Amino acid sequence: MGDNHSMDALDLPILGTAEVRAVDACAIRQFGLTGRTLMQRAGQGLLDRLTSVWPHARTVIVVAGPGNNGGDGYVVAALLRARGLAVRVWAPLGLPLAGDAAEACADYRAAGGEIGEAPNPPSPAGDVVVDALFGTGLTRDLHGVALEAIRWMNACGSPILSADTPSGLDTQTGHVRPLAVRATETVTFVAQKAGFHLGQGPDQVGRLSCVSLGIPPEAFRSAPPCLRPVGRSRVKALLPVRSRTAHKGDHGHVLVIGGGPGMPGAVRLAGEAALRVGAGRVTVATHPSHAASVSMACPELMCRPVDRPADIEDLLASADVVALGPGLGQTEWAQGLFEGVALVAKPLVLDADGLNLLALSPTVRGDWILTPHPGEAARLLGWTAGEVQADRRRALLALVDKYQAVVALKGARTLVSGPGCAVPSVCLAGNPGMAAAGMGDVLTGVIAGLLGQQRGGADLVEVAAVAVQVHGQAGDSAAYASAYAMERGMLASDLFPTLRMAVNPWP
Repeated sequence: MGDNHSMDALDLPILGTAEVRAVDACAIRQFGLTGRTLMQRAGQGLLDRLTSVWPHARTVIVVAGPGNNGGDGYVVAALLRARGLAVRVWAPLGLPLAGDAAEACADYRAAGGEIGEAPNPPSPAGDVVVDALFGTGLTRDLHGVALEAIRWMNACGSPILSADTPSGLDTQTGHVRPLAVRATETVTFVAQKAGFHLGQGPDQVGRLSCVSLGIPPEAFRSAPPCLRPVGRSRVKALLPVRSRTAHKGDHGHVLVIGGGPGMPGAVRLAGEAALRVGAGRVTVATHPSHAASVSMACPELMCRPVDRPADIEDLLASADVVALGPGLGQTEWAQGLFEGVALVAKPLVLDADGLNLLALSPTVRGDWILTPHPGEAARLLGWTAGEVQADRRRALLALVDKYQAVVALKGARTLVSGPGCAVPSVCLAGNPGMAAAGMGDVLTGVIAGLLGQQRGGADLVEVAAVAVQVHGQAGDSAAYASAYAMERGMLASDLFPTLRMAVNPWP
């Protein structure tokens, strides 16, 4: 249907649960759309997606809840039945009692549709299962029959199409309550939901598409986004075509400090990553025991052996950007370097043991970027890693507030924000193959390398957000370079060739 406006989910804003409700209410109140109209359009969107992805499906099970999400399920069940498919509706929690959902249920029954209300699931499962059990209104933990229905869907062996959101997923935080449907496909309505990109959300939604339901853009004006994707336009804006007369001095001198005894690899990865994204010069300051090996591994890196903090005073003076932490360790040698660098008046990227040392001696300064993973974030905040993951957006904003820093909270869907930033950014690139040693060190180098190329007052939030996106894109290019997904076994150094692809302009 033309007024449904089905599109790639990335074209629509990412809203919190309350904002989605506000848009719905505005569409009904100010633009004359009825709840019944929106439900019919949602059902049509589900039908369009199901028949597109599974054109040969002949039997469909619709698991319908008692609320409006269940109403969407009754609508698509009626539409599927009208097309000649064998449809069975299972309503494990009973039928809707009132409102638009009750009308949709009555219409389905009037057309001859059957509904199973027994707590036992139907058998066999069918070619496709439509999950219309719970929507965005879920705010409590599930138990009993509801939980068993979700377990059945996950175990039934059929592909699952979730209506609006996988049932059991908190669409604000990405928390599961305490279990959620693992959808093959999710057709979400109105806008992307924040919880799809937070917490456990990325594991639950499968492939995501969005149906705007024909709601006018004006209805979104009073609903500020919760997260902002880092899209192609932002990458291109930060990385314009270079002048034909450019020289290395135009693109920054990056100083990477780290690599304590026995840990040369991390600092080398960070240094080479800075070069691969276009830094003009990169110097690695590292422990004397392996300074030579770092230079041999990547001869384009300048390498300085460091016994004590005084050994890098001249480098600190000449560098445009400093990155501290990869392989640094927490020895007395590392502590001395941390203390000597933490307050230097240069843009600073802090990672790994630099963050662990900061957690032991919290400080506040301007012009810096912190790149913690959830464990490091927990130490910086005095939380548990579980608390960080339970509400990643809240943890991000707490870090920004405590340290007055730009923060890239790493993980699936890395988040970026900073002081005065109205809407945090989220990176939608990246894949599970990047859960490997050294990937964070490469990201540190990417951030420092891009920051070094900026002139005239860099926007650290934008640099960090684009760097995270470039890093994720490079990881995706490395994993999916062939006809087969090759995520498992990917090395951090596999990103070096693809980083060049990600930072060079394209048409």
